Amino acid sequence: MSNNTHFGFKTVDENEKSTLVRGVFDSVATRYDVMNDLMSAGLHRIWKNEMVNWLAPKAGMQILDVAGGTGDITFRIKEKADCHVTVCDINYQMLREGKNRATDRNIRDGIDWVCGDAENLPLPDNSVDAYTIAFGIRNVTHIDKALSEAYRVLKIGGRFLCLEFSHLQYDFLQKIYDAYSFAAIPRIGKMVTGDSESYQYLVESIRKFPKQDEFVGMISAVGFENVQYRNLSQGIVAIHSGRKV
Repeated sequence: MSNNTHFGFKTVDENEKSTLVRGVFDSVATRYDVMNDLMSAGLHRIWKNEMVNWLAPKAGMQILDVAGGTGDITFRIKEKADCHVTVCDINYQMLREGKNRATDRNIRDGIDWVCGDAENLPLPDNSVDAYTIAFGIRNVTHIDKALSEAYRVLKIGGRFLCLEFSHLQYDFLQKIYDAYSFAAIPRIGKMVTGDSESYQYLVESIRKFPKQDEFVGMISAVGFENVQYRNLSQGIVAIHSGRKV
């Protein structure tokens, strides 16, 4: 018997969500990074840099970047250190964009591009030194399963890092941000990608994501220790970190 879950503000059969999410990113893949620049006024670049800086990758590390199809996090990691990165994304179109970008940057070695589900990762136990996911975990059907999979594939001492839209620290700022998001982002999406519905979903999915402290509890519940977070831009986004010990 299947259960229901949320797809933005809609209630859907949980067996349908991954297909619906895949459709969203199929629709926007080729203009995804352009839209990120427009929606965040370029701040997403700073946020991603902060995540990779906190990771502090070292040469020789094996890193798994989940929901990282376009390569934004992976390329930043590779600029910091000579790591091997496996990019795992459920969406073929996003992976194709990432591969094209890697070719444009003349990056040919040290990256594997794998189509896979965050809830059932195609990697063995205890196989990676770090797991990163940026703006992806809120789109999975079962966040707890994705977190358990992150824990499973990490080596002892391995690091979990998640960058995700979150909740602002002050109510009045949240109201301003909500007004902007719901009024402007779907319209920008329509102009740039021809698709307003996908961006309506993305805005709604942000509001459904757990608050910072609640997410700390979810990460801790699967076994991670030393779980902490850093708010960026007053909590528009947060980076959560944990370690497998």
